[in-house]
Amino acid sequence: MARAGMFQTTQLRPKLAERGIELSDSQVYRLVVDKPERLSVKTLVALMDILGCSMEDLVEPVAAATAPRQRKAVGADVQDTAVGTFRPRRARIVSDEQ
Repeated sequence: MARAGMFQTTQLRPKLAERGIELSDSQVYRLVVDKPERLSVKTLVALMDILGCSMEDLVEPVAAATAPRQRKAVGADVQDTAVGTFRPRRARIVSDEQ
């Protein structure tokens, strides 16, 4: 089914409201003009229905940049501010037989 083109953000707000999505004019404008950091699944599905498109047409997956993990040797001095200066002592096992 072909959908009529939308040329103004004001046309989108009532169509979202029909699907239970209540957004202000400024929220709809930012949704259309900017790249939203977060988007509810309900809003995404409503947009796909309104625009007659698939998720791949609206969302471009991007790999998040992450810092590589640094591995430390067991027993290495690690600065951990959550623990403070407390460090447990290594236990020494001694036998009862002497």
